[in-house]
Parts: sequence; C-alpha cells; structure tokens
Amino acid sequence: MIFPKTIHLAAQNYAAEVASGTLSRREFMTRATSLGVTTAVAYGLLGLTQPANAAGHAQTGGTLRIESTVKALKDPRTYDWPQMSNFTRGYFEYLVEYQIDGSFSPMLLDSWEVNGDATEYLLTIRQGVTWNNGDVFTADDVAFNITRWCDTSVEGNSMASRMASLVDNDTGVARIGAITVVNATTVRLTLGQPDITLIAGFSDYPAAIVHQSFNGDPLDNPIGTGPYLPAEFEVGIIAALVKNEDHDWWGEGAYLDRIEYLDYGTEQASIIAAVLSDEVDMVYESIGEFIEYLDGVGWLKSEAVTANTVVIRPNQIAEVDGIMPYADVRVRRALAMAVNNNVLLELGFSSNGTVAENHQVAPIHPEYAELPAPVFDPAGAAALMEEAGMGSFEHELISIDDTWRRNTSDAAAAMWRDAGINVKRTIIPGATFWNDWTKYPLSTTDWAQRPLGVQVLALAFRSGEPWNESGFANAEFDSLLAEALAIADADQRREVMAKLQLILQDEGVIIQPYWRSIYRHHKDTVVGAQMHPTFEINVTKLGYSA
Repeated sequence: MIFPKTIHLAAQNYAAEVASGTLSRREFMTRATSLGVTTAVAYGLLGLTQPANAAGHAQTGGTLRIESTVKALKDPRTYDWPQMSNFTRGYFEYLVEYQIDGSFSPMLLDSWEVNGDATEYLLTIRQGVTWNNGDVFTADDVAFNITRWCDTSVEGNSMASRMASLVDNDTGVARIGAITVVNATTVRLTLGQPDITLIAGFSDYPAAIVHQSFNGDPLDNPIGTGPYLPAEFEVGIIAALVKNEDHDWWGEGAYLDRIEYLDYGTEQASIIAAVLSDEVDMVYESIGEFIEYLDGVGWLKSEAVTANTVVIRPNQIAEVDGIMPYADVRVRRALAMAVNNNVLLELGFSSNGTVAENHQVAPIHPEYAELPAPVFDPAGAAALMEEAGMGSFEHELISIDDTWRRNTSDAAAAMWRDAGINVKRTIIPGATFWNDWTKYPLSTTDWAQRPLGVQVLALAFRSGEPWNESGFANAEFDSLLAEALAIADADQRREVMAKLQLILQDEGVIIQPYWRSIYRHHKDTVVGAQMHPTFEINVTKLGYSA
C-alpha cells in the first residue's frame, strides 16, 4: 500500500507544481485528496487555511423551498439525473463527497489508502454511524454496496462502468476476492487492472449507499444513514424531506426541519414567475437571459466553471427505415463539419461558457490535452454527405423542450440546412424524452461534470456501457482507455488522452460544442446553496443565516 508518508511526499510534489505554475490549485486538490490526503492537510501544503463552511453560521429550523425538476425515483445505481440524488441525499449518503474546490472529502468512509500502481485500495469505515432503523453501519454494508454496483446484469446500472476494475468479465459480477471485508471497519479492494478513478466514482450521484434490506424502491424502503426522511413525493409536482428527529445522525448540519423540491417545468418564464411570487427560496439552475432577471430581484448568485456540456450525438447502431445511417463515419463527420461550435455557444447558451472540441474532455480536467479546433467546412460537409450516398436523407434531430438544449439543437439544425443537409426538428417534453434518451438515432443530451476526464470517456464511449448513447465501439479506443485508467500521474496520462480525444474527433462520434458555466440564485438569507459543478444539492448544509 501507499502509506501516509509516501502519500504526503506525493502531495508535496504536487504542491511544488502549483507553486511553479504548472498545476492548477483545483487539479492539486483532486489529485492529493484522491490519494487519501485530507482536505485540511492539502490546503496546508499550499500554505493556506481550509475555508470555513458558511453553513456553520446557519440557524436551526425552518422550511426551504427549492425549484427543481421532480423526477421518478428508482434504484440509485441506475440514477441518470442529479435531481434524483438531490432528494435521496437526505437519507441515502455517500462514501465520499466531491467538493466545489475539486477535493474529495470522506463521508461514510473515514479514510482510504491506495497502492503505488492503483491496484489495491484500503477503505476505512467511519465509526459511530448508524442506520435510521438502529443498525450499526459496518464494513459489511460497504462491501454489500460495492458488490451490487458491480452487477452488470442490472439494466441501467452505470455504477458497473465505474467499478469495471472489480468486475469479472465472464460472470458480469464482482470477481472472487475483489472485495474483502478485513474487519468491521475495513474493506480491501483488489483490482483486476489499475484504476485511478475509484474514489471519484464513489462520489458520483448513482453511488448512494443503501441498507442491505433495500428492495429497489427509495420511497418504499427509506432506510439510510442520513438525517432526513421522505415526506411527500409526486412526480412533476413536489418532493419533500422532513427532519428525522428519532435518528442520531453522525454528522454536523441538517439545520432545516423541511426541504421541498417544487417542479415548475422546463420553461424559465414559469420559474421566474415562481420567484417573483415568493413561492421558492432558491432555484436549481439559472439559465441564459434569465440570469439577469434574477440578478435584478436582489438574490445572491453563485457561478461554477465546469465540465458540464451538451452533446449532439448520432447513434451508430440505431436503425432508420431499415438502414443504419450513422454507422458511416462520413455521415458523422459531415454533421460535425457543418456546424460552428462558437455559434452554438452564442445562440444555444448565450455565450455563458467556453468553446469545446468534440471529445468531452475539458480544460479543467487534470489530463486534458489541447487539440486543434474542429474544422468548420459546410461545403465539404455537403460533399461528404453526398459521397456517403446520403445527400437526400432527412435527418431527425430530437431534443428536450427546454431553453438551452432546444436552442442549441435549433442552431445546429439551421447550420445543417445552410450546408444543404436535410433535417427535421422534433421537440419532446422532458417527461417523455428521458424515457429513451440512449436510443434516439440523432439527439441532443447534456452531461454533468466528472472530476476526471478519463471517467467521462469510460462512462460515455467504452464499448457496451449503459450510458454509451452513441453506440460507439472501437477496440483501439478501449485499449488506450484501459492504459489511461492505469496512469496515476495526470501529466503522463495526458499523452494517452490526446490519442483518445483525437479518435473521438476523427470518428465524428459527437458534436460537443461548449463547456457550460452554470449559475444558481437564492435568497440572501439562505446559506449552503452555492452552485456545485455537478449540480449537487447537499441538503445537510442548507439553512437560513443565523
């Protein structure tokens, strides 16, 4: 194992890179804390004091009303939207928490150690934690959850992608000996191949920890370690949590008596009306021109520069009228060549972000490799489409009925038409769109940030993964990805990432035009509501200022 002294030396080397200007502070925090260095020590290595938690100045009591989509719940390992987890965070907690500053903080874990080649992890469980039914939280609970995450037979279980280094490819479940309960407070993970993303994967929103009696329904079986319980739940209307006064919660916070998520649909005008009529105290996300409106009502605004993005993706395995139009790389390249990503950022997202390069690895990811901008060549795109024999084919671009995703799709369709490419626009209400989001032949979806670029590539583009909505399967890509997952040093990993990113560009796998800066407004009396880069709303930190 990497023992604390070795971990500390590695973190010191990273801190020296920050001092020399070759490593950003955010990248340092992600690297150091993923090895097991505490956040306080990491700040100390930079000569800084860990910032105080603003929620520490909150008063106890009250009800907080949050504007947010209320989506139907399901087994957390199959969650595909942060809004689902933001509700169940009240009672289903996580092993690790990804912080706004890029660090990983222990929650139900007390600490972790990683060996030098990232093939063995030693997890130490937080002591003094109980489930809300009185059971003691132990290493057996952690092993149970990691084992269930590894089950590839469960439809939509994206956690199996994150736990791939623990999965037996022949059986589709955790390898024998991969997960070992050492004692009541310790779990050892023995990986089949190196993987530097496990701690980051523990923090992702489908990684909620459930009781061993969990039956798959978060509302029917709400046994958790957190301080709240579900009180009301109606899809598209309201989801409410109430303080569980009978549970001796292990943490600090949980100031509010009641938290309500109220659904006003996807139209920003309806959300603004709710703000002006004092029906909500904070919004899930402020978007586009409505940011200025919310600035004008005197609410506080927080911003996060993120790796959140929108993706226009042709599904390579989808059939349309008996053919597979997007299996042809020329068709995919033509679609990408016909659009200007700068224009999509301006028209689709009011320029609130930065232009991207069609490969879904962001400049804020530690291992990002800068590539030339995608080529914008409408005439060349039309010629390529003709060469593929698809000059008269009518493409159907499907999007959700909201603001920025709809606007981005409209702008792309307009540029395709300008290039002589036939396209039909179809707009579907969110409640319907997300039922089949991985199956549409050509659609627009959005992706939330992950701490590491290699995580995104494993989730979105590795062959056969549940979230591989493009149907992309490439043996060279999979091999390079396995290599990248084994490289702990981000600077060394960047050399492999450049090859992976270039494959995605050359294959025309996606049009990924921009990275989103995201905003959230809330009343100035609300604390703990800052916008998180992955849209997390950590309910135990919310409250009203004292």
